[in-house]
Amino acid sequence: MKKEYGFILITYIVMQLSSFIGVPLMSMIGARFGLEEGFSVSAWLVLSFIAALIITLFLLRKEMNGSVRNNGALPLSKSAAWAVGGIFLALMAQSIAGSIEYLMGIEIGSENTQQIINLIKTAPIIIIISSIIGPILEEVVFRKVIFGSLYKRFNFFLAGLISSLIFAFAHGEPEHLLLYSAMGFTFAYLYVKTKRILVPIFAHVSMNTIVVVLQLNQDKIQQFQQLQSFIGGYFN
Repeated sequence: MKKEYGFILITYIVMQLSSFIGVPLMSMIGARFGLEEGFSVSAWLVLSFIAALIITLFLLRKEMNGSVRNNGALPLSKSAAWAVGGIFLALMAQSIAGSIEYLMGIEIGSENTQQIINLIKTAPIIIIISSIIGPILEEVVFRKVIFGSLYKRFNFFLAGLISSLIFAFAHGEPEHLLLYSAMGFTFAYLYVKTKRILVPIFAHVSMNTIVVVLQLNQDKIQQFQQLQSFIGGYFN
C-alpha cells in the first residue's frame, strides 16, 4: 500500500473518532454564544468532514494530476454511461438485499439513515455531508484504498468481500451487513469496470441524494399515494 493511502486511512479514522472531542468542544462554544443544542453535532460534522476531504485530496494530488490514459480506464463517454447506470445498479442491489433481509426477519429501515435525516431537518447543511462529501470519502477509502490494495493481491470476489464487509461494519449497523455489502460490491464492480474512481463516486453521491430526498418528502409521497388510491377507487 502506498504511504499516501496509509495517511488517508489514518485521516478517515481520526475524523470518525474526533467527535468524542469535537462535539463537546462545540457544545461549549454553542452554550457560550447561546446557540441551539443541535449546533454542536452539526458544526463538528461539517468541519471534520471538510477537513478530512481537503487532506485526502491533498494526499491524492499527484494521482489527480497524472494521466489515466495508460491505466486502461474506459473513455469518458463510456465511463459516463456506467456512472449513470451505476445509480440504478446500486439502487437495485440495495432493493434486493433489503428484500432478503426482510425475509430473514430483519426490520426494514436504517437507524443510521434516520439519524442523518433528523440532523438534516435541524441543520440542512448536513445534506452536503450525507450526499456529497461523505460518499466521496467513502469511495476513496473503501474502494480506491482498501479494495484497490486488496485487488492487487486477490481476485475480485475476495477483495470485494473483505472491503465490503469493512464498509458495512464501518456504518455501525451489523444487522444490515448484507445491505451495505451489496452496495460495496456494486461500487467495487463499477470501479473495476471503468478504472475510474469518479464513476462509483458519482453513483454513490446520486444514490445517497435520492434516498435523502425521498426520506425528507416521505409525508408528501404518502399523501400522493393516498390521493392516487382515492382517485383510482373513485373511477373504478
